[in-house]
Amino acid sequence: MNTRTDTWIFAALWAVLVATPALAADDAALVKDLTSVIALLGLPCGQVVSATPLKDDDHIATCQDGNRYRVFINADGRVVAERLKP
Repeated sequence: MNTRTDTWIFAALWAVLVATPALAADDAALVKDLTSVIALLGLPCGQVVSATPLKDDDHIATCQDGNRYRVFINADGRVVAERLKP
């Protein structure tokens, strides 16, 4: 990918996480946004069925296929999804 594409993807992912309120654990918009983020990162999930906020820009996403991910923004400012062990 070129730098312009990388920048656009990063900006879109950042907007998804920052613009989504973290107050409602199963907020439909948050679940949809986390599903999109995980898919854009190329990780297996299908669809996020629940989301638990840990703090700002840091969530636990549970997928319909049983996978769980911690989705957050790392120290470099990139959106990261770490797979959690069952």
